[in-house]
Amino acid sequence: MSRRVYKARDIERALAQKGFRLANTHHRQYVLEANGKRSRVRTRISHDAKEYSDALLSAMRRQLGDLTRDEFAGLVECPMSAPEYVALLKARNKL
Repeated sequence: MSRRVYKARDIERALAQKGFRLANTHHRQYVLEANGKRSRVRTRISHDAKEYSDALLSAMRRQLGDLTRDEFAGLVECPMSAPEYVALLKARNKL
């Protein structure tokens, strides 16, 4: 299994495209807005992080709805649309 490394800016760009909004805290916190409402789905990106590898990606995948590695890749690399992501969260009772 190949290990993936993602640049923080690529993750942030993908989150924004999927409906996440930035809430500046100590870390940059992204909160999903679905159907015009803030949800419980959120994740953080450190101000200092340039790249994210397995340990941090694992935590982020859990925060984003218990995504598999392939689902997370689809989220970040953009084959997964915002409506598909919301449907996935609803199917898992995360939204």
